[in-house]
Amino acid sequence: MCAASSTTRWTRLLGVARELREVVYVDGVRTAFGRAGPKGVFWRTRADDLGVKVVRELLRRNPRLEPARIDDVILAATAQVGDQGLTLGRDVALLAGLPQTVPGFAVDRMCAGALTAVTAGAGEIAMGAADVVLAGGIEHMGHHPMGEDVDFNPRFVAERLVDPSAVTMGATAENLHDRFPQLTKHDSDAFAVRSQHRAAAAWENGVMRETVVPMSVFTENGWQLAGHDEFLRPETSLEALAELPTPFRPGGRVTAGNSAGLTDGAAVALLTSEEAAGELGLEPRMRLASYAFAGVEPELMGLGPVPATRKALELAGLTLDDLGLFELNEPFAVQVLTWCDAFGVDPEDGRLNPYGGAIACGHPLAATGVRLVAQLAQGFRERPEVRYGLTALCVGMGMGAAVIWENLAG
Repeated sequence: MCAASSTTRWTRLLGVARELREVVYVDGVRTAFGRAGPKGVFWRTRADDLGVKVVRELLRRNPRLEPARIDDVILAATAQVGDQGLTLGRDVALLAGLPQTVPGFAVDRMCAGALTAVTAGAGEIAMGAADVVLAGGIEHMGHHPMGEDVDFNPRFVAERLVDPSAVTMGATAENLHDRFPQLTKHDSDAFAVRSQHRAAAAWENGVMRETVVPMSVFTENGWQLAGHDEFLRPETSLEALAELPTPFRPGGRVTAGNSAGLTDGAAVALLTSEEAAGELGLEPRMRLASYAFAGVEPELMGLGPVPATRKALELAGLTLDDLGLFELNEPFAVQVLTWCDAFGVDPEDGRLNPYGGAIACGHPLAATGVRLVAQLAQGFRERPEVRYGLTALCVGMGMGAAVIWENLAG
């Protein structure tokens, strides 16, 4: 008897076999994404207070949800130190005024932190251990620069476990250009221009106001409202991007213009079981269909969404043709281009990042996953004929994450 069947048999003998419950997405919000560093709007704001703001906004938007009904708060952070340390989910839950009976915890899967929080919460709900979960992520890259206070084990390089370039995300993006020479710098720049223009249109059309929570913050110029992503450059042109330096290697192809900026921000989603949504009078917008994580060569970490997407499709019993919307993170344009190349998707396809992406709004590591989920939900609302959609991103040290959602807004 194989191990899997043995486990199934014993759970039945012990009388704990159960049917998994459906998990639905009800709502999701994020802060504006601010420029990391002293010139950024959130420089004088604590990371955990960014989380408090989005948690309180979710409760305000869903008044039928009594805070005591929340069963867990799961928040991710890549740098789990300082003002985004402690057990972040519990920390933010208490600061947001949730009852002391509501537990919480923190997770880390770098750029897939928020998506991992979502899948962890979904697991609790599916197993019947929770009915209502808040899941998301926070990253204050101004207070905690990427890699700061990280002590990489020398065995990684000494024993050739990973290529030295794996610890520099920009270098991994250059490696992708090397591996796929048909994906040129011009292609990356053109994708970056589209991202900026689509994001600008989404702000002009009011789409972003559906998910972005304005927040009063104290700055060196006094109090101001942080309600707009700071990296938006609607005037971006191919000609301007062509002139930018390539910081990761001389004559390279990765620039500040075709990469996501370093940012501060937070995002949180409200997940429930289908039964709890009905009981509480909440309107579910998406059902979680499947998810998968995958590993690739660390020095080619941008490839991660390709095997993760394939695994998620297989688990859902779907093909790419069944998906009508794709929300992919954009840490580097070439990373999305490799996914497009693998699946035969035109980078100009209107199904792909219709509201722009991280190149335009920024990528506060552990928070980005819920931004993708919230934008997919908005896309479903505007395209009720679409049944399934994808949220996916690559992860440092060679991983990928993919979640497939079913549209309930149709």
